[in-house]
Amino acid sequence: MKRLNPRLLLVGALAGLTATLLVLGANAQPSFSSVLYAASALPILIAGLGWGNIAAIVSIATAFVLGAVAISPSFALMMTLVTLAPAGWLSHLANLARPASELGGPDHLTAWYPLSDIVVQLCALVAVAVIVVGIMIGYGPDLTNRMVDALMSALQAQEPSFVADPLATAQTKSLIVLMLPALQAGIWVVMLFAAYYLASRIVTTSGRNFRPREDIPSALRMNRNAIFVFLAGLVACFIGGVPAMIGATVFGAFGAGFLISGFAALHYRTRGKDWRLPVLVICYLAATMVLPTLFILVLGLSDTRKAIALTPNKDVDASKQPDIKP
Repeated sequence: MKRLNPRLLLVGALAGLTATLLVLGANAQPSFSSVLYAASALPILIAGLGWGNIAAIVSIATAFVLGAVAISPSFALMMTLVTLAPAGWLSHLANLARPASELGGPDHLTAWYPLSDIVVQLCALVAVAVIVVGIMIGYGPDLTNRMVDALMSALQAQEPSFVADPLATAQTKSLIVLMLPALQAGIWVVMLFAAYYLASRIVTTSGRNFRPREDIPSALRMNRNAIFVFLAGLVACFIGGVPAMIGATVFGAFGAGFLISGFAALHYRTRGKDWRLPVLVICYLAATMVLPTLFILVLGLSDTRKAIALTPNKDVDASKQPDIKP
């Protein structure tokens, strides 16, 4: 284990303070709240990826205490569940390594925790966090029905001639109650993975990284077992009630994982092609629509595997080896 020293405590405390300031900034600027909330994961990830588990734990604890003092303990708990704890766990998983010989590989190589399993655990963490937060705020049909009624009232206030169709309103209410948790979970998976990618690039550039930089287009694929979780979430959406809301959350979180995997596969398959850049730009722009997004999702579902990053032992400084093996 790494020795507890003031430098690790200082790095963790500064990272926690930065994360808290970003969250408070998100509360002050609603128009950029999603970006700032996701950015609050960056300091935690940088601390964990560059300085290890102790720095990550200290940063999360610092942010929790500051959030509880600045706003409320419930807000601090929600912030920790949704952003800080997943970021700390991602950094922990990324730093896990063991001799490749333990997996049947050559003695001179080190095997790192598979990126596919990191993304699967990210999806699971986000799904659980969204479900817990939903319980904390009392999410359900009553809440979403009031939201739809308020929207209809606002439309009628702007356009007095507007008359809401009762059947269409009922269908909208039944759709919204499932769509919101699915979208929230999916967007959060994408944003947290983007934060992980950016943090890993920053740490690698600074030379503080434990995990060597890997080729994400070739390494990032979802574990094939995640397909069953994704399908289970989809089936649960048709049950109704609480199981449907939980299923929608799981469906959205793991669907986002397969979407990220699909884009990685697209990057890999277009590598070296002259038309690569315009195709990628078009695909990213088209991903704002349902049908193109479904195509990328299917691409991610069709290409599942577990790729383990291997690096020579001599390139890994013994003083920077992660403390825990998977």
